[in-house]
Amino acid sequence: MFDEVQHFADWLVYTVLGLMHGSKIGDALNFFVFDTIKIFILLALVTVIMGIINSYFPIDKVRNFLTKRKWYGADYFIASFFGTITPFCSCSSVPLFIGFVKGGIPLGVTLAFLISSPLVDAVSVAIFIGMFGLKVTIVYVVSGIILSMVAGYILGKLKQDDLLTDWVKEIISNKLTTTNTYEEERLPFSKRLPGIVKEAFGIVKGVSIYILVGIAIGGLMHGFIPTGFFEAYITKENPFAVPIAVLVGVPMYSNAAGVLPVIQVLVQKGIPIGTAIAFSMAVVGLSIPEGLLLKKVMTTKMLLLFFGVVAACIVISGYLFNFIL
Repeated sequence: MFDEVQHFADWLVYTVLGLMHGSKIGDALNFFVFDTIKIFILLALVTVIMGIINSYFPIDKVRNFLTKRKWYGADYFIASFFGTITPFCSCSSVPLFIGFVKGGIPLGVTLAFLISSPLVDAVSVAIFIGMFGLKVTIVYVVSGIILSMVAGYILGKLKQDDLLTDWVKEIISNKLTTTNTYEEERLPFSKRLPGIVKEAFGIVKGVSIYILVGIAIGGLMHGFIPTGFFEAYITKENPFAVPIAVLVGVPMYSNAAGVLPVIQVLVQKGIPIGTAIAFSMAVVGLSIPEGLLLKKVMTTKMLLLFFGVVAACIVISGYLFNFIL
């Protein structure tokens, strides 16, 4: 599919720039050119597709959709699925959390949505397809949704409503009725599309610097780190490789655009894919900035439970990835 892109990268690096094929700097630059073009093409396509879906299911409609029906447990899947197609970032965590809880959505379902949204979004799907292929991407998306459902269900069963901060309890106790602020748009698809494309362009533009930095780091690692370098430290045979990767990833802060290009090279250099993906999930899904924001709505005990349960689910997911793939 991307043979022409590879030919262009080879022509630019080895013919136009005159770098030697097989040289460290040549291979690093070739990796950077090829992956940059490929990822931006895929990202543009996927963000437009996700934008089309999201235009029919904006966040207010998702909340109303979940509160007006009895799902008998299926609400965890619905929330996790919608988390994958709706835009979300750390800065949105507090208002989303308040809006969902105040709207009557159970705490566990709310947390399932918040977990799935940063883990499986348009950016990560596009990058995964470009770097690991469709099979791994499908496994990643499905496991991300299941992980969110399981973690949300466990957290819901722990009955943590009393562990919400007093600020949140006060908001809920006001018993303000939740009105449907979503005014359904009846615009035809042809009139929605320009806005969708514009929003998609904004998403691509917003993450472009992270993609470029991530691919640049990946390119340097690809060209200068010997194959098998990491095999001496983190192997599939090491029973503690996955939890170590998660523990290392939790304190870090990045998004999918920045961390996945590095993960691709780590896999090429010998780290098992499940271990590498567990690391990326920890970095993307459990960041310190998000924890600091959630501290506004969660007590310390609840926040530790949230991080602990999600981290445990990521570790299990990493082991399953290594087994399946």
